[in-house]
Amino acid sequence: MSTSKNKLDTGLIRELAAILREGDLGEIEIEHDGLKVRVSRQSAQVVHAAVAAPAPAAAPAAPLALPAGPGLIAATSAVPDHAVKSPMVGTVYLSADPQSKAYINIGDKVKKGDILMLVEAMKTFNPVEADRPGTVKAIYVQNSQPVEYGEPLVLIE
Repeated sequence: MSTSKNKLDTGLIRELAAILREGDLGEIEIEHDGLKVRVSRQSAQVVHAAVAAPAPAAAPAAPLALPAGPGLIAATSAVPDHAVKSPMVGTVYLSADPQSKAYINIGDKVKKGDILMLVEAMKTFNPVEADRPGTVKAIYVQNSQPVEYGEPLVLIE
């Protein structure tokens, strides 16, 4: 397990998340050299955008749709493979702080590198950036929602 000042080995978190999935566990925690890492998952709530794309093999048969809120789309189609995904396990924040407006909303135009949201892990806020220019078509998460590595966050087309 290697860490540097203010940087955590994300490979460790990925490995723990994989063990969590493979073992069908709800939580896993390790402590080594004063570093404590806990990875947990909660019951999945899936929000999908209304798009005409074939469902990936791993798509749930009957997704749960959350009620639509500011900047959210609730529908029942599959999430496209090119959706921006969470780079780590953590908690999503749609704005810099509770008093600030959201980084993005449905319909916003974004450029490659624009900040879409933050994922907080180990008390560090990590920006999630747009990987391509386009228009925000869907936001699959809500503010303060826990997310897993690889979980879809935003659809940009």
